[in-house]
Amino acid sequence: MIVTKLTRALGITVPVVQGGMQWVGLPKLVAAVSEAGGLGILTALTQPSPDALREAIRKTRTLTKKPFGVNITLLPTINPPDYEGYARAAVAEGVKIFETAGNNPAPLIKFFKSAARMGVDFLSIDGFECAGHPGEEDIPGLVLLARAAQELDIPYIASGGFADGRGLVSALALGAQGVNMGTRFMATEESEIHENIKQKIVDSHEQDTVHIFRTLNNTARVYKNKVSQEVVRLERRPGGAKFEELRDLVSGQRGKLVYENGDPDYGIWSAGIAVGLIKDIPSCEVLLRTIEKEAEETIGGLSQLVVPKQKAKL
Repeated sequence: MIVTKLTRALGITVPVVQGGMQWVGLPKLVAAVSEAGGLGILTALTQPSPDALREAIRKTRTLTKKPFGVNITLLPTINPPDYEGYARAAVAEGVKIFETAGNNPAPLIKFFKSAARMGVDFLSIDGFECAGHPGEEDIPGLVLLARAAQELDIPYIASGGFADGRGLVSALALGAQGVNMGTRFMATEESEIHENIKQKIVDSHEQDTVHIFRTLNNTARVYKNKVSQEVVRLERRPGGAKFEELRDLVSGQRGKLVYENGDPDYGIWSAGIAVGLIKDIPSCEVLLRTIEKEAEETIGGLSQLVVPKQKAKL
């Protein structure tokens, strides 16, 4: 068993958090992750209203008695949702753990320190490898996590490119107290997205994602399909593209339908480069047991590399 500040603080047994994912962070998956020893996260804005979120929280509690959290992501939008209403609903339902994210302000380290001053318990350090919005600086997790270790007093977890036990160990070595996984949990039995999309993830490689909105300074990593490549083509035209020209292509409702109808080319959907590491569609229980076992074996193997100098054979 791997024990970190994250496992102690949250009352979980595996230092793995299921990241908040739009249209994916639903009760069945959340409960399965928590039951397996990780931390499941309900995505508030997947629910159509604060009252619907309350119902989702109650449903999750019928499926698990273990800790889970709620994600409320703050991103620029034409019609802002009732963020305060969602937060009030979750608090009223007794939720104790919240994950929140938003725009990536620069410089990054200044933001980390300001978040710590606001009283957060853990930070999630998202590298360039992550799905969704990695920021505009293109800094990979290897460097970003090492910088966090240099600069931060508050504990942090690693996000972006994690899908197995070796990745967990690498994050721990870089000072993180655990990892946040999104794409990996999409391809599990309890994930309620269409089976075609799960299989598409398994069949994909690390080159099968693309960045959109680069020219709008709101970069997002999504799956490389007909729609996302058309967005990139429009952005690369002389003079670029305005959001109004891309609006229909990137509609969130089209992305939602991808998960429902199983057509990977129907709309924009998020995926990190961890797709290259995903080779199966296990239950969350099997996945977390595998990650835990692989991490423990990797740590044990690394410990054998350290020997007293007098015993070392050069």
